[in-house]
Amino acid sequence: MKILGLTGSIGMGKSTTAKMFADAGLPVYDADAEVHALYAPGGAAVGPLSERFGDILKNGGVDRAILRSKVVDDPDAMKDLEAIVHPLVGQTQMNFRQQAVESKRSFAVLDIPLLFETGGDARCDFVAVVTAPAAIQKERVLSRGEMSEDQFEAIRSKQMADAEKRARADFVISTAFGFDFTRAHVQAIIDLMDSLDTGSDHG
Repeated sequence: MKILGLTGSIGMGKSTTAKMFADAGLPVYDADAEVHALYAPGGAAVGPLSERFGDILKNGGVDRAILRSKVVDDPDAMKDLEAIVHPLVGQTQMNFRQQAVESKRSFAVLDIPLLFETGGDARCDFVAVVTAPAAIQKERVLSRGEMSEDQFEAIRSKQMADAEKRARADFVISTAFGFDFTRAHVQAIIDLMDSLDTGSDHG
């Protein structure tokens, strides 16, 4: 089975694109959703994180805002956070890969926002980057009403530049021209991946 890494900066339409792969019947791993599950009541990260960082729980789950406030200006705390969470996320990804192999599809999709930044692309056979012009990206994010322009710029500054991601990608998927255009890109990638020799197994 081949592994296609799917990534893209904030506001580029990556989640929508990932859903298009899922709607086409492909196994899709959602890294953000897995982290949310680990932080939710009963999640595997709740105990270790509360033991290390103290009062960070709300309704039995990890309050991400409180946790963020404890690590944002403390590099050592951030390292401890990553040391707890990364192995747990890694295990969920291994479980997904095993299930994906059993699905008998020619490839599976790993939807990971910071794929290049964390070196995750090394564990993928191909990488697809979801992109849109900077003005559209900014408009999408700010129209959600969830963050200020300064917060958006701060997040974007921590992510690899879109141009560099596109340069490193095997496939570039534009979300600038509507859903049908994007869906056509996704289908073209599916058709190509299905036609490739599936002898390589990353499972």
